[in-house]
Amino acid sequence: MAEQIRFVDRQWLDANFPCMSACPVHTEAGRYVALVEEGRYQEAYRVARRPNPFASICGRICAAPCEPACRRGSLDSPIGIRALKRFVCERFGVESMVDLEKLREVFGTSVTKNGLKVAVVGGGPAGLSCAHDLALLGYEVTVFEAQSVAGGMLRLGIPEYRLPRELIRLEINAILSLGVELRPNVAIGRDFTLTDLKEEGYRAVFVAIGAHRSRDLQIEGVQHDGVLRAVDFLLNVNLGYRVELGSRVIVIGGGNVAIDTARTAARLEKAEAKHVTDVTEALDVARSAVRFGAKEVHMVCLEDWSEMPASREEVHDALEERVQIHTRRGPGRIVARDGKVVGLETVQCTSVFDSAGRFNPQFAPNTEETIDADTVIMAIGQMSDLTWVRPEDGLELTARNTIKVDPQTLATSAPGIFAGGDVSFGPRNAIDAIANGKNAAQSIHAYLSGERRPRGDVTVGNGDVEIIVADTRSYKRAWGYERLAHVPVPALPIERRIGLAQIELGYTEDQARLESSRCLHCWENTVFNEGGEETGSECILCGGCVDICPETCIDLVALDRIEADETLAAEIAGQFDVVIAGETASAIGAVMIKDEALCIRCGLCALRCPVGCITMEGYTVSVKPAIE
Repeated sequence: MAEQIRFVDRQWLDANFPCMSACPVHTEAGRYVALVEEGRYQEAYRVARRPNPFASICGRICAAPCEPACRRGSLDSPIGIRALKRFVCERFGVESMVDLEKLREVFGTSVTKNGLKVAVVGGGPAGLSCAHDLALLGYEVTVFEAQSVAGGMLRLGIPEYRLPRELIRLEINAILSLGVELRPNVAIGRDFTLTDLKEEGYRAVFVAIGAHRSRDLQIEGVQHDGVLRAVDFLLNVNLGYRVELGSRVIVIGGGNVAIDTARTAARLEKAEAKHVTDVTEALDVARSAVRFGAKEVHMVCLEDWSEMPASREEVHDALEERVQIHTRRGPGRIVARDGKVVGLETVQCTSVFDSAGRFNPQFAPNTEETIDADTVIMAIGQMSDLTWVRPEDGLELTARNTIKVDPQTLATSAPGIFAGGDVSFGPRNAIDAIANGKNAAQSIHAYLSGERRPRGDVTVGNGDVEIIVADTRSYKRAWGYERLAHVPVPALPIERRIGLAQIELGYTEDQARLESSRCLHCWENTVFNEGGEETGSECILCGGCVDICPETCIDLVALDRIEADETLAAEIAGQFDVVIAGETASAIGAVMIKDEALCIRCGLCALRCPVGCITMEGYTVSVKPAIE
């Protein structure tokens, strides 16, 4: 019989749900991975989609903070969680051309409008996620977007070979199908103000305009022709405009944006014919058919290989695509002839950070080297354009040129105005922006409805955790699952990576089932019952569980070998009928000790126990947003 309980030990939560704890939107990744293993793909999609309105997109480009947290990684390699999300989304997500009305079934509820209007300024992942959740709560939501298309940096910053434009359009359409209104080509400060929104009857505003301004280098030569900013370059490319690069390109920077810029510049020209369904899309395709490319692409970054902020996977792919990366080199000056760039002078960087960990690069004298170039693209960071903020708006800004917010509620200094995403926290991953949008929706709902849900003793991010426990005496794992090797995600061969061809191809069904079967099932727990009347049996101290454990993570220790300080002794005495060594000369018995970090949830100890004192219990987690 399942029992619903609430746990108060965050360490326990992290140990049993590490992937979910690491996910900014608290996706129960382990659960959908296990469902893939069982072939229950539609249920897996529901688990993946319910907390994330951009599940299909995240299945392709998410930074996947869940994977470094995956306990399987301590054994060999983490589970391919992101690729498995893409696998189920391709079968039941928006890219499967599912009826958008069926998305309501994912949430198991119909939406009743409450008549309250909310404005969302910015149609990126943060703004659209907020609009999605507010629409499900019954609000009339309008999204104001400065560009001609919604999606923010998903649409304007991420190259199409990583994220197909059609997928973005379908994901956004699913959100709009909930009754969200989108107004493109309107910018705050240019076409309207916060005061205008209030006068139009909007009861609350969420500002999520992103960080679309590139930071500039203060070096000689940045004013010459041939010097571009990475965000501007990617924006023009992703809108289908032609960008003349020449044959030699240098990208300055060591982050993921720099990698995207370098890999985009390196792609060869190739026009493709595509079937289109309307005139607007036909024009987009016609513009996109004008490809661009460079024969030689260099990246210059201050950091060494271990310090580069770009992900290891992105760096590996860039090197495969013949991008030449120069580490520990900094930009000295841009060399020009007749006002046109001809090269970049670099200098050796001896250190990037000082002893306190602050960014403070130091350079070695007389180490100048020049790399020839036709174009230099600066990818050294982004910032938000906040020139629209007026004194009467009442918005407090930070020294980092971001909108100051309460980190828990995302409320600004102005009543009814909330902000999130890059405009409040600086450039981060898309999944962090999505989490901000969902958090803002709950805060706005609490602000407008007057509801206040107190936090529980344990929270994950902005949510209370409810645990459902179910006894699983029939628990069994496939033989040899702990020895299975990680299944790499299939990728397009190097020689075929041209134009807009997608590089990552995704798992086949057999590959997905095999990879998911590697999961350690962290939510399944070994429970050592005390015995007696409750279980009908009593531990006989046979040690069979210790002998059979393949990871040697269980030990049976005599009481006279146990020592504890006052705090631990009091904690043990308060929960268990145990006598600690030294308290009495006649102490008898034993203590069962288990190292949860080493346990691979094989269940052999439960199978081996001759009297049934050991069972396996599975947990299902529900995270409910909490507002203080």
